[in-house]
Amino acid sequence: MPNTYTQLYTHIVFAVKYRQAVIQQEWEDHLHRYITGIVQNNGHKLIAINSVPDHLHLFIGLNPNQSISELMRLVKGDSSEFINKARYTTRKFQWQEGYAAFSNSNSQIDAVVKYILNQKQHHLKKSFKDEYLSILKDYSIEYDERYVFNDLID
Repeated sequence: MPNTYTQLYTHIVFAVKYRQAVIQQEWEDHLHRYITGIVQNNGHKLIAINSVPDHLHLFIGLNPNQSISELMRLVKGDSSEFINKARYTTRKFQWQEGYAAFSNSNSQIDAVVKYILNQKQHHLKKSFKDEYLSILKDYSIEYDERYVFNDLID
């Protein structure tokens, strides 16, 4: 649409089902490149991506022609299929249900990129659950802790 301008920066976080630590350094770069392709092929700009064994962070310039929920459906579904077809894990790979998405301003880009690229060092000191709850609090998102991490292993 002519004369439409947007600047939508979104930090997205999602975890492996049951937060199992299965993303391995040997293949995480392949996963990052695959997800980068999904994001870019859907018209978004990937600014940063990084993972640790139990979760992944994306920072994107969001194209308003597609909803975050539709993009995440594609990212999580297609990347799960990619991991399973490549047999990177011994058991069926799945992402947990849901995700967290946070908007950021232009002035926050450098800080968010540094935060995402520093995940491995960051998680030497802080668990994913502590990080996740801290982010929810930082963004003033109301939540019930009983439901944030309630997925039990089948």
